[in-house]
Amino acid sequence: MTILVTGSDGLVGSALREILAKEDAYMATRSSADLTDFDQTMELFSQVKPDRVIHLAALVGGIGGNLMHSGDYFRTNTLINLNVLEAARAVGVKKLGSFMSTCIFPNDAKYPLTVDQLHLGSPHPSNFGYAYAKRMLEVQSRAYREQWGLDYVVAIPTNIYGPNDNWSLTEGHVVPSLIHKVFLAREKDEPLVVWGTGNPLREFIYSADVAQLALWLITEYSSATPIIFTSGTETSIRELVSMVTEAMSYDGVVTFDDSKPDGQFRKPSDPAAVKELAPDFSFTPLDEGIRQTVDWFLKHYPKIRT
Repeated sequence: MTILVTGSDGLVGSALREILAKEDAYMATRSSADLTDFDQTMELFSQVKPDRVIHLAALVGGIGGNLMHSGDYFRTNTLINLNVLEAARAVGVKKLGSFMSTCIFPNDAKYPLTVDQLHLGSPHPSNFGYAYAKRMLEVQSRAYREQWGLDYVVAIPTNIYGPNDNWSLTEGHVVPSLIHKVFLAREKDEPLVVWGTGNPLREFIYSADVAQLALWLITEYSSATPIIFTSGTETSIRELVSMVTEAMSYDGVVTFDDSKPDGQFRKPSDPAAVKELAPDFSFTPLDEGIRQTVDWFLKHYPKIRT
């Protein structure tokens, strides 16, 4: 069985690369093909001839990136998803697992987030371009299942963090951006300024956990209904800051800039499905995952992805 992983140089892809090191797997990167170009995408799939696909490739970022580049996020992600799923169908891939994010749910969704609410309203304005593009990934997967009987499944993980993240200070997600900021504050012996009030709550999931669940997704899960990957545990940004500063041994002054946006206050998601279908799976505790991620950052700095 040949597995093709798109976006293998990203956060989850890097974790999968370690897990699949001894397997028949093709780890596609940006240099393998421009997935926004259908001809290049089709050539990649025709050469690899995968039996199963884990589709991770996407243009992603935090609040800053989404606010500044909403058009890029919509266009790029829409093209990638259209091309990958169509190329997979064209070469006969029967099993494909794709990934979305809990940030694509409606802004006024009821909590905990459940998959039946996915299309019942507009996403938060801070990431609407990305969110609508990712929602269409679920629609395309469902349409391909209905017309061609293809077992294309979709997972919705909460906020992923871990080694080999995008550590951009302005466009990265909250964990990598925060780790980078704490490191610079420590090195320069300066106060740490964190965007927002610190009060919002988020669920975080370690990249290695998502990689393990991705393999479960393409071997054990076959429902048309998307599945949420979460432990169900919420953590405030203030608590997260405390974990990162402790792991980084930073003892400087920490202030919260409430002139910067918080994004949604909280968006807890329903862990029932993954607990029922993968009851033996154990999520990495956040403080442990943060320590491992900080250790990776310190080991690889300054050769980090930004």
